[in-house]
Amino acid sequence: MPMKPKHPCSYPRCPKLTGRRYCEEHEKLMNQRYEKYERDSSVKKRYGKTWEKIRKRYVQMHPVCEMCFERGIIVETEEVHHKIPLSEGGTHEDSNLIGLCKSCHSRIHASGGRFESRPHVYHEEG
Repeated sequence: MPMKPKHPCSYPRCPKLTGRRYCEEHEKLMNQRYEKYERDSSVKKRYGKTWEKIRKRYVQMHPVCEMCFERGIIVETEEVHHKIPLSEGGTHEDSNLIGLCKSCHSRIHASGGRFESRPHVYHEEG
């Protein structure tokens, strides 16, 4: 399967090549800014150290974006999405999680935040 080509980090004037939006150094910086200034405090309570451990383990088990993989493209998992949001009774169980690249995760949230899994179709040979 084809690999997505690397591109320059999106942080201003950073020439490092990466397969993600930001290089490792700037991704950490941008995440810290987001946590400090942008993330809602009620959401912060649901995503603590326990979530970070769950997320890290899930990414290790699912290192490739699951939606891209279905299309035959290999892209590194960057984010873990809750199929049913925690605010609507979802859990941190693996069955409620999906590993995604930033592009696929943004696409889900742009369409209302719901993940709709597509049924697998199997054809019988006869």
